[in-house]
Amino acid sequence: MIVPMKKVSIVVLDSTRKESLKQLRKAGVVHLESLEGSGSVLSSYKEASATTDKAISILEEIKVSKQKVIKQLSLEKDAASEIASNIVALSDRKKSLLDSISQGSNELERLSKWGEVDPESFSALEENGIFVYPYEIPEDKYSCIGDGVRTIKVNSYAKTVRFLLLSDTEVTERPSDLPPEAYAVPMPELSTNSIRENILKCKQEISRIESELLDDKKYLDTLKSYKKNLALDIEFENVYSGMSHEEADEESNENDSASVTKLAWVTGYVPVDSMDKFKQLCITNSWAYTASDPAYDDPVPTKLHNSKLVSIIYPLTDFLDVTPGYHEFDISGWFLLFFCIFFAMIFGDAGYGALVTIVGFVLFGKSKHGKRALPALVTVLGLCTCLWGIMTCSWFGIDSSKLPDALVNLSFYPVSSAKNPDNYENNQKVFCFMLAIIQLSIAHIKCFFADKKSLKCLGDLGSLLQLWGMFYVVMNMVVDGSRFPLADNGVPIPIFRGAIHLPSSIPIIAIGVLLVGFILSFIFSNYEGSVGKSVLESCKNIISVLLGVVNVFSDIVSYIRLWAVGLAGAAISQTVNNMAGPMFGKLAIVIFAIVLLVFGHGLNMILNLLSVIVHGVRLNTLEFSQHLGMAWSGTKYRPFKEPEE
Repeated sequence: MIVPMKKVSIVVLDSTRKESLKQLRKAGVVHLESLEGSGSVLSSYKEASATTDKAISILEEIKVSKQKVIKQLSLEKDAASEIASNIVALSDRKKSLLDSISQGSNELERLSKWGEVDPESFSALEENGIFVYPYEIPEDKYSCIGDGVRTIKVNSYAKTVRFLLLSDTEVTERPSDLPPEAYAVPMPELSTNSIRENILKCKQEISRIESELLDDKKYLDTLKSYKKNLALDIEFENVYSGMSHEEADEESNENDSASVTKLAWVTGYVPVDSMDKFKQLCITNSWAYTASDPAYDDPVPTKLHNSKLVSIIYPLTDFLDVTPGYHEFDISGWFLLFFCIFFAMIFGDAGYGALVTIVGFVLFGKSKHGKRALPALVTVLGLCTCLWGIMTCSWFGIDSSKLPDALVNLSFYPVSSAKNPDNYENNQKVFCFMLAIIQLSIAHIKCFFADKKSLKCLGDLGSLLQLWGMFYVVMNMVVDGSRFPLADNGVPIPIFRGAIHLPSSIPIIAIGVLLVGFILSFIFSNYEGSVGKSVLESCKNIISVLLGVVNVFSDIVSYIRLWAVGLAGAAISQTVNNMAGPMFGKLAIVIFAIVLLVFGHGLNMILNLLSVIVHGVRLNTLEFSQHLGMAWSGTKYRPFKEPEE
């Protein structure tokens, strides 16, 4: 269930604002409305946090051998800040040195065909009235240089001639007798020998920096702890500086009583089950407060309260970062139930389920008390997968003819690949559609009871009838058109292997239910106090209304993905087994067969897990939620509180 909230406002003396916030954080019951703080203190905290985060990233990128254990050292707050700044400075210096090496290497590469080049030698010649300029030109164009230009050929390599242009005076303009193909080579700032020396020095300094950064890995845990503390400081300072308060009067002095009675206040939300604690907190600290029911458009956070069993779904919803809105439904229980079924059908193998269950038990052993929701979820998912795999007679993709009779006898005939090889896949499709009609019906029933005080509930009833009428259409178009005809042919419709026969008029009834549902939905789905306005709104959106009927069909059919993905996983399992099977006949390659089986089935389980996230989660958060009218627009209840140990 979604815990009801109260909107509260707390008023304190401005002079006690900081101490009051400390007490409020210690209590940990108030979810504060969003605040935007400012000020030099907050800026310094954010800057320090950014620097520390960068330092942590730098240290984490440094790889060390697994055999080398780095003993972590603790530091005081100021020392940790200094270390973080030093690590960032060293990293920046390393990047600068790498840039210098790159630039120097490019210069050496550019001048490599010229031999040793020293700009000072050219300057010395200029002082003696000899001006020399290096040029390069294609080999076939060198002979085109006019007689008015004096040159000294240096070398010829790769069809390029390097030469020096000689002049008694400084050349400020390009000589007219020089072909346009001639390229003036820029003079380096340093000699090639100096560039090499600089590169060597840079490499030596980089080596020293890397050694120092490696040594600084002993502060990694301290920096992570320091960053967490900075996050708390930022949160507190953001609230402190963003908290509304009366501005000081410039005309009042420090001794003026008016300056003592300045007030500050903050607004937030408290769960009704924590109101007694909140009231006692206000009384103890002499705070003034107000409490009222939140308005419909208030940004009320969502706090969920469910049984321990249902709560094991929270690790998944937290991972997906989905929270129902305060005015939406809490579907945690239904989410858990159907997700377990979807997971089992997608993995679809009792052997895989056993492995997942073992992983759950291992997580149980490693988890701390009070943090066992994830191990419990994994274990339940594994057991559900085992159950489905037993029912379908699926064990690591092994052909049912090679399985012991005991495992075959445990399987459930309608969906068993061993007992019912001709129709089990068709029956699994029907099972998928039955899941669809059950889950989506639950959605519309919940909406019906939520709107029971309004005529809008008739629109919910219409949607439910559309769903059931369309279910029969799906059975006709996807499962078996001859078995589920759309017309009354006078032949009773057999179900459950012919044990039960439905009247031959069922198709007419289904179409009638669909039409009645459409009419009810058309009239009442937009009801807001006036039937006429509701009908008018439906007329305005007639295209969307008609497409809504098609969407009902597609939503039901969408559940067939459970069968299709499960079938794909089974095919991969069988393929891996077929590839590895012949290898067991030769002792020399048995080890390769084992590796292939482990790798193949392991990869298949990973693909199945991805499929669960894509398909199993989708059916809950999209199809089911859309029929509930949920947008998952909620904000999770996060009270202003001290960190948990």
